[in-house]
Amino acid sequence: VYIAEGAEVSCQIMRTLDIVGEKWSLLIVRDLLRGSSRFSDFRESLGVPTDVLTARLGTLVERGIVEKRPYREDGARERHSYHLTPAGEGLRGVLAALIEWGDEFDPAPRGAAARVVDAETRAPVSLGYFTEDGTRVTAIAIAPGPAATKPW
Repeated sequence: VYIAEGAEVSCQIMRTLDIVGEKWSLLIVRDLLRGSSRFSDFRESLGVPTDVLTARLGTLVERGIVEKRPYREDGARERHSYHLTPAGEGLRGVLAALIEWGDEFDPAPRGAAARVVDAETRAPVSLGYFTEDGTRVTAIAIAPGPAATKPW
């Protein structure tokens, strides 16, 4: 689907993929959630080409997912570390959903590389949807919202 430059995009999926839809972007966020914060950490962990890493970090900073903070080690030039903003932290659930999907529909032969757990107790948890009164929903649908441009 062609979208004219400057045109308003109401689809949340399309807008989100425009920011984090490239695999390196989500892998950078994954590494940030694991505690990495330096360019060299990402390059070593991901094996991503330097120019691609620079571009992806730039987009994540520009779009408010990550913030840069200057630091300087003794005798070295100033560098930047990278840290998730609240918008970046909001991607934790997206990554958890990807982990759960991968475990169910494309499991690794040797088992899971990551688990979704309670941050305090480390007990396994799973994603779910709940109604306003707290009832767990077992099946969801995606319905047109107020900005839908055509009926579904």
